[in-house]
Amino acid sequence: MTTATETLAPGSLLQLMWLASPALPIGGFSYSEGLEAAVHAELVTTEPQAGDWLVQQLQLTQARGDMAAIAQALQAWAAGDRARIAALNGWVRTTRETGELRLQAEQMGRSLVDWLRNRHAGDTARQDAIAWLAAHDAAYPIAFSYAAHCTGAAPRDALLAYAFGWAENMVQAAIKAVPLGQSAGQRILARLAEAIPAAVEYALALPDGERQAFSPMLAILSARHEHQYSRLFRS
Repeated sequence: MTTATETLAPGSLLQLMWLASPALPIGGFSYSEGLEAAVHAELVTTEPQAGDWLVQQLQLTQARGDMAAIAQALQAWAAGDRARIAALNGWVRTTRETGELRLQAEQMGRSLVDWLRNRHAGDTARQDAIAWLAAHDAAYPIAFSYAAHCTGAAPRDALLAYAFGWAENMVQAAIKAVPLGQSAGQRILARLAEAIPAAVEYALALPDGERQAFSPMLAILSARHEHQYSRLFRS
């Protein structure tokens, strides 16, 4: 995190806030990432259970997987190492454990690439990178890594923005699916905000050999959700 003597530039801060906003038109609001299936199975029926579920998902899937991949992709963008970025993108795509989770990563990736194309129209160098992302079917975490790279923010700040954006979308999913009130949602978001800095530090320190995407219960619930009779969300 930045200190009093390392203030994030206003332009970078605003760009990160933009990327973290649920209003970004990439479709994040339409996914619950298995939470709706957990509610259907009566594993999550209360505010404390919803909070526990999301904090554990942050720590066990996001920090160990997608956030670690984003951190490494940010280093690769800075070094101009597209082979490394392609390898990370391949890892993200092949580690989606169900069809729904893969479709989410693909759809949100395409939508963010489209947004980047419009955002950086006229910038030849960035349009080249954006075309490369499109040609490689960039998954959402990898597309996000380039969007964050364009802000000039440090990896730590970029991951904080990514994690908070994820948290806001998931809390809104919990409010709708459990269901919960807005005050309960804010309390859960506060729990996640407290847990995010440690998750970011963990992701930043994770080497290739320890990055993983292994969450059996989440995968089972996601697979069940594909055939769930009544659904609010796409995952």
